[in-house]
Amino acid sequence: MNVREHVPAVSGILSVVALALVFAAALQAIPPALLPRAPDSVLHAIPHVNAVVSAAAIGTIVVGWRAIRRGDVARHRAAMLSTTGLFALFLVAYLYRVALEGPTDFSGPPLVEGVIYPAILGVHVLLAIVCVPLVIYVLVLALTHSVPELRETRHPTVGRIAAALWLVSFSLGIVVYLVLYVLF
Repeated sequence: MNVREHVPAVSGILSVVALALVFAAALQAIPPALLPRAPDSVLHAIPHVNAVVSAAAIGTIVVGWRAIRRGDVARHRAAMLSTTGLFALFLVAYLYRVALEGPTDFSGPPLVEGVIYPAILGVHVLLAIVCVPLVIYVLVLALTHSVPELRETRHPTVGRIAAALWLVSFSLGIVVYLVLYVLF
């Protein structure tokens, strides 16, 4: 099959596989016995490392966005591939920890615990899920088309949407981290 001619289908298949893995880990459908167990110190460090990874991803998205606005395609590509790598690193570490230990419980003040935190977390998770197929789509386009050809595809439009949603999702992820591990 020629991927270039079937970008939506390939992106859809990859998205379904990726999201199935995400949901399997997040819902603890993967038996923990199948995963090697890291030392507790590593598991406890993952949220802190992921906060740094999220901040770095925000930086690379901004760099990539500014680069393409200036016409610097090479810098844009490097920044967005870096963001994708950071996203993958975040996701693997997060899902590994959740698959082994479950989600982190939150017990803060009633207003924060019952209303504010779930709203922030819900938007963060929803945007992260929506970003997966968008990012896969623009990546498949970018990997199968030349730069002049990309201008004639949905890459610029979908890329802007994906980058904006990614920025919000990563930012809210840092807020979630701060609420869980710093403030309460």
